[in-house]
Amino acid sequence: MGLLIGAAGTAQAFEECQLNVSEPLLDFGLMSHLAQSDSAPQRLLGERRLSVTVSCPQAEDLSLFYRAQAASPQRWQFTEHGSYAIEVSNALLDGRAVELGVLPAVGQAPVATGSVLQWRPDHGIAPVERGTVLTGKTLALQMSLRAWADPAATQVRDATTWEVSGMLYGAHHGRYRELTLRAHFAPIACLPSLSDQGVVDYGTLYAKDLNASTETPLPTRTLHLSVTCDAPIRFALRMKDNRDGSATGGTDETAYGLDLDASRNKIGRFYLTIDPAEFSADAFPTLYRTDSTSNGVAWSSSTARQIPMAANSIMGFTDKTGVTTGPVALQTLTGTMRIKTYLAPMQSLDLRDVVHINGSGTLEIVYP
Repeated sequence: MGLLIGAAGTAQAFEECQLNVSEPLLDFGLMSHLAQSDSAPQRLLGERRLSVTVSCPQAEDLSLFYRAQAASPQRWQFTEHGSYAIEVSNALLDGRAVELGVLPAVGQAPVATGSVLQWRPDHGIAPVERGTVLTGKTLALQMSLRAWADPAATQVRDATTWEVSGMLYGAHHGRYRELTLRAHFAPIACLPSLSDQGVVDYGTLYAKDLNASTETPLPTRTLHLSVTCDAPIRFALRMKDNRDGSATGGTDETAYGLDLDASRNKIGRFYLTIDPAEFSADAFPTLYRTDSTSNGVAWSSSTARQIPMAANSIMGFTDKTGVTTGPVALQTLTGTMRIKTYLAPMQSLDLRDVVHINGSGTLEIVYP
């Protein structure tokens, strides 16, 4: 009976050790973009702090270890696209300020000591004095976690959440707590705008002033296009014909319809031409256009040519000529688009009523 009572007493003391953390979930918030101007390989997501307390009924070794996937000798992995580091400081052992030591393993001497230390993956932390691990009943300390992300990884097309977990545990008393790190990424958004609300108005035209048996070309008009993004990102333009099937001129992918008259005759067509020389972006001295008919899988060799936009392709800008790597990341783009319109021969239209030129297209921003 005495042996049984002794065993129960030992189990009770073991269970009375407590390990507490003030913030088991560390949320780095929503990142719409990481607009850091330097060329650092990673961007800082932020810093979060928490308090850790270990308490036991009897004085013992209060060493702590942290188990998670390592990214390097100094950092842990924050998904495959990021990392985080842990700094420990402000240690109090039984209410007395002490230094901390980095332990390579349980029971081994510290390899580094100080009042502020970088916790290393596969290492422990313990209160120390003159290179010796101290025992005590209560250990309190502060942990600061900084997280980083690869810039390219944050340029997401859809809302994305990163989440990883690690386990903080005591090697001697066996208590543990899980820590969770989380960060949210919103897609970088690009906002396009057109001058005159995107309307090209030819006013009132009279049939007697237009060609009866051949097409009538109307004067070239222009619209100013501006694209502003939250941060630099690769994007392209796509033109969608809202009057699909109404363009004259056969199956030309660069021709967009002007709608139909009362007798379902095709009124004409228009072309939208972009000249790279008339566009500027960020600090690039010159821009070149590059097109893709595979939705960004492959790109044409970049060129300075001005050609109409085609409905079956997307078009982007790059700063180098003769490359097939696709668009370069841009934050602001401005330039002039030219619209050329042709009306069908008047004798092919139903002129018993007013014929409305009613072409319509949607210019989309896509992220290949």
